[in-house]
Amino acid sequence: MAPAAIASAAANKPAKPDKFKTIEWPDLMPQQDLDALLDPPEYLADIEDGSPEDQISSQISSSIAAAKDDRYQQALVSTSIRPEMNGQAIRIPGFIVPLEFSGDQMITEFFIVPFFGACIHVPPPPPNQIIHVKYPEGFKLEALYNPLWLSGVLTTILIENDMAAAAYSMEVHLMEDYSEG
Repeated sequence: MAPAAIASAAANKPAKPDKFKTIEWPDLMPQQDLDALLDPPEYLADIEDGSPEDQISSQISSSIAAAKDDRYQQALVSTSIRPEMNGQAIRIPGFIVPLEFSGDQMITEFFIVPFFGACIHVPPPPPNQIIHVKYPEGFKLEALYNPLWLSGVLTTILIENDMAAAAYSMEVHLMEDYSEG
């Protein structure tokens, strides 16, 4: 089923809000986390591309060791949420990271993430930048690298699995192909 077909099927869900507020990913982060990520520590500039310190395993070890005192490292793994987002009807662009499939290979559970490859090819974004979705009716996705607009009601809840942790969940009402605006 293509995203356009998903949109019509999802539109029939009960209790669909009249309007979804379009938000951006930073809107899900508490200001202190956003400030920390926008002002990275100077030691990051000293790491050469391809060096041992630049390797993912080294980054994870450094993150764990430094997280207690380093606000930037804490923001990279933050589960802090914006409580006022709970219950909000939102529209957000994102990429799908499939978690579960039905017998006929329909995606029934997934993460919505802000950039392609998150959780699969690169370390996951902070949990407050991941939205978990259960979508029992399922859908097929032609390509993981195609972003979608997802509209639904957001819930603030921590969900963890082997791939990543999400600080938000969404009851999706509408999926549309991504376009600017």
